[in-house]
Amino acid sequence: MPSSTSNPNYELSSAEKEHFLTHGFVTIPSCFTREQASDFTSKVWTRLGFSPTDKSTWTAERTNMPSHNSVQVSEFAPKAWSAMCQLLGGEERISEDMRSWGDGFIVNLGKEEYDPEGEWGVKEMRQLPQWHNDGDFFVHFLDSPEQALLVIPLWCDIPKKGGGTVISGDGIKHIAKHLYDHPEGVTPWMKSVNDPTHAQSEGGDYFWGAMARDPSLTRDESFFEMTGEVGDVVLLHPFMLHAASKNLIRHARIITNPPVSLKEPFCFNRERNEDYSLVELKTLRDLGMPDGIGDWKITNERRGWTPNRVRRMEEMKRKELERLRGLQALEA
Repeated sequence: MPSSTSNPNYELSSAEKEHFLTHGFVTIPSCFTREQASDFTSKVWTRLGFSPTDKSTWTAERTNMPSHNSVQVSEFAPKAWSAMCQLLGGEERISEDMRSWGDGFIVNLGKEEYDPEGEWGVKEMRQLPQWHNDGDFFVHFLDSPEQALLVIPLWCDIPKKGGGTVISGDGIKHIAKHLYDHPEGVTPWMKSVNDPTHAQSEGGDYFWGAMARDPSLTRDESFFEMTGEVGDVVLLHPFMLHAASKNLIRHARIITNPPVSLKEPFCFNRERNEDYSLVELKTLRDLGMPDGIGDWKITNERRGWTPNRVRRMEEMKRKELERLRGLQALEA
């Protein structure tokens, strides 16, 4: 199997394709180098206002940072780009506006009171807060093109108990069925847009959390912790049920989760089965409709959604820019 970080012709193996169709994710190893990662993350501690060597300054457990700069995936990590294109049915299907990775890092530093020797298994994973699937910026339909893949580049090594994202692949089928049953569309929190209470809160613990904690809905064997090495890229189905985990060992964990979107909505009623993308095939398999969904269609308009996150990010970016200007003054 090719492993070069600069391999633009990387081909998913039959085993990797089947792993995606079975579990809803695949890890592509060594997509960029440690040097690339070090350069891209070089300002992260200044932006945070923390010291990388003094954990007493680590006053926030998890931080979702705004983005200042970006790189083109096809140039920075061509191996990952090739795999992404294969999962989505070809480069020509991917939106031109969603082909870059930004430096909006998601940093998980843990807490001082966490016990690195503490229990960490499926039982503990089920109890995590904030289970969800991604896409807080649009109204969701089964075929929505806005969040076509969940992508997790690893900008640091992530060992077990190191804060790696936790997933449950069994969640995909329940989320797919929920969207199939709501062609009118649902909010990012999975409430029907026709529900008069849909705009009253942000959060879906009633839906996602209940699913993650119920063994009759999510089997123990469907839970995984996204560990790996710098340069690995995890590619997941857009309906993947996942949660931020506890960084028990307090090794700084740095990832991003850049969205990738399609030019056109997913199609679940193609004339030829070989024209379905792997993501479409996984959705159909989990719906129990491997040959297509017939005349299903959305009954409402597609539209964006402005989450509270946007306002928080704007204020965070302002503070980061102040710290960066301070660093520049010291270096002058």
